[in-house]
Amino acid sequence: MSATVRQTLPGGFDSARFMAEYWQRKPLLLRNAFSFAEPPLDRHELAGLACDDEVNSRIVQEHHADGPWHLDYGPFDADHFAALPATHWTLLVSDVEKHLPELRFLLEPFRFIPDWRIDDLMISYAVDSGSVGPHTDEYDVFLIQLEGVREWQISTQVDHDDIIDGIDLRILKHFEPEQTWQLEPGDMLYLPPRVAHHGIARGDCMTASVGFRAPSHREILQDYLDEIILRIPEDLRYGDAGSPPLPHPGEIPARAVARFRRIITEHITLDDAAFSDWLGRYLSEPKGEPPLPTEPALEADVFRAALAAGQRIIRNPHSRFAWHDNGEAVTLFVDRQSWTLPRRLLPDVQRLTDAFEIPGDQFSAEFLDTLHRLYRHDAIWLDEPG
Repeated sequence: MSATVRQTLPGGFDSARFMAEYWQRKPLLLRNAFSFAEPPLDRHELAGLACDDEVNSRIVQEHHADGPWHLDYGPFDADHFAALPATHWTLLVSDVEKHLPELRFLLEPFRFIPDWRIDDLMISYAVDSGSVGPHTDEYDVFLIQLEGVREWQISTQVDHDDIIDGIDLRILKHFEPEQTWQLEPGDMLYLPPRVAHHGIARGDCMTASVGFRAPSHREILQDYLDEIILRIPEDLRYGDAGSPPLPHPGEIPARAVARFRRIITEHITLDDAAFSDWLGRYLSEPKGEPPLPTEPALEADVFRAALAAGQRIIRNPHSRFAWHDNGEAVTLFVDRQSWTLPRRLLPDVQRLTDAFEIPGDQFSAEFLDTLHRLYRHDAIWLDEPG
């Protein structure tokens, strides 16, 4: 596997203008956004990933004996691929950057958007006329053509709830394209949430999708309330001492309503420090369960010596990193855990979270204990200098 690619988008791409005019507002087509000497992976490597039981993969067929659309979940095997028809099917593999960290270069050009917004890198391979049907998503996505040609049709005038029943895909029953583009290798299309789109392979092709998560208000509130509930002592209970007798036992008097309201309002708001801590841990929660470490961790002195000798720190692609500076201290969040550090270590925290690979001798001596804790947590790895 090899690829030559620009690490940033073309010089004409203005990230500030994009965020102001396009992000979550309207589509943008960018020709020659990437320059590949060859595709960063081939269909056989992608199919090999889809055969791994730790990889999330799917195959969508448009014509099938079970109905007009059919969805199968991996892992797959060689016999499954051999039985597929010549046309009208698509293989989709999610979280590719976690299983092939060398493909994280496809995420780099989009890191003007916070890392905690990135969901995953999904790669799809489709034979001629392969598609997953016209549909909408609840997240932002950059669609990068890696190989072959895919036709993209979009529409902003659809009924999002008018979908085909009986399949775990939100395929629209009715779709009339407003715009159509043919994307060739290196071209990229940005789509904001809820813009209906239909991608059709024109010959065999491969497409990368960089998706950005957008938790629903319901999900955010559920996690926040779970945090609050865990902070409340279990023996703290409702009390109504001193209440007068009620003439009607079925009544809920105004004073009881006020007591219940006070219980909720007293607990619902976290102070600034607790809120920031919850938010950082929430936004750094990893997606799925990371694989278990395969090698015993080095002791602290051996770890420090390895960094001094020039070994690189590599961030585990399954882990999420974020930080918050409150002006007095900096808190590093990794995989729903937090470490509050002296503010003088902010450059170390920034250095760790700005890159996926960092020479170990670039960190201050004071930060090495934190690095070793992250190493034992398996959030970072050591790699020989290369």
